[in-house]
Amino acid sequence: MSITLQLDPYLRLLAERGGSDLFFTVGAPPQAKIEGDMRPVGQNPIPAGGVAKLIYPVLTPEQIHQFEQDLELNLATSLEGYGRFRINVFMQRGEVSSVIRHIKDKIPSFDDLRLPAHLKEIILEKNGLILIVGATGSGKSSSLAAMLGHRIQNVSGHVLTIEDPVEFTFKHGRSIINQREVGVDTHSYTNALKEAMREAPDVILIGETRDKETMNHAIAFADTGHLCLTTLHATNSHQALDRILRFFPPDARDQLLMDLSLTLKAIIAQRLVMGVDGKRLPAVEVLINSPYISDLIRRGRVDDLPEVMSKGGLSGMQTFDQALFELYQQGQISKDEALKQCDSRRDLEWRMNFSGEEILPGAHNMEAPTEAPGELTPLPPI
Repeated sequence: MSITLQLDPYLRLLAERGGSDLFFTVGAPPQAKIEGDMRPVGQNPIPAGGVAKLIYPVLTPEQIHQFEQDLELNLATSLEGYGRFRINVFMQRGEVSSVIRHIKDKIPSFDDLRLPAHLKEIILEKNGLILIVGATGSGKSSSLAAMLGHRIQNVSGHVLTIEDPVEFTFKHGRSIINQREVGVDTHSYTNALKEAMREAPDVILIGETRDKETMNHAIAFADTGHLCLTTLHATNSHQALDRILRFFPPDARDQLLMDLSLTLKAIIAQRLVMGVDGKRLPAVEVLINSPYISDLIRRGRVDDLPEVMSKGGLSGMQTFDQALFELYQQGQISKDEALKQCDSRRDLEWRMNFSGEEILPGAHNMEAPTEAPGELTPLPPI
């Protein structure tokens, strides 16, 4: 039986099943990731040249030229009634491969994502730098969209985003919003960032910070009275700061630490964990700048931050382990899942065993319903 080499049916399937990602690679069946599990779509492998036949029809001639020159490409596409999809195309072993992520067309709310309420206050800040960090697939984009959507509806001003690609399409509210997509509305991040100040934004969102130049722009925006938001790949708050330091040469470290100590408002780090209902939910670490935090950053004492965060509950700060413990107490995740995802197993076990606080019924030792490895049911072929 032959395999379907049209993209739209796969996009519809992913959206209808509530999946997050599609994977297309020659020699294997198409795969859909649903609630964190990879499931084949049918059993027939994609033939040689098959991924190119799937992907090329959604590319413009300019995008095809760019891909064949750079051997990798990011873009987004829409399917009416199913939202937007972020497409990454790349070469491997001489063949085109692609990973596609579903970006829902509805801007998620804080309640939808079960985010800490304190983030609503952070996003209303007038200026400063807010970092949203996490691994690929940790829900950074969705959380950032929820925060920005809250800002747009509650504060007047001008929001400017520079994204590669645009992932959520926002509607104007009390703030107006202009969204610029790299490769469509601007030639590069560099060009867009250089022009941003002339566009009189109150809030600037930089889709992702990957290098020294982008980080310099983010700090400069925050330092000149703007609220700047950006994402970064890091597992937690202090690793995010370590990664930023590695963008710069050693002789720039002292000035960088000073700049960060003055401009940073918050670092929000996120991981998706499996709930007892079989659905994923975020565990969120929050670092909020304070005079003491600022002093630690200025002196480069990044490794001391987790201990300070663990004692900053009244100000809205919390570590990952505290977030996991709270989810466990509420009966939303199992003990095994909390211990699997934590930074310090010993500390979290101690907290669970000796907190003296009542755990909600059903929480203790409850396992999320999962299928055993190797027993995942393939999705029907398209």
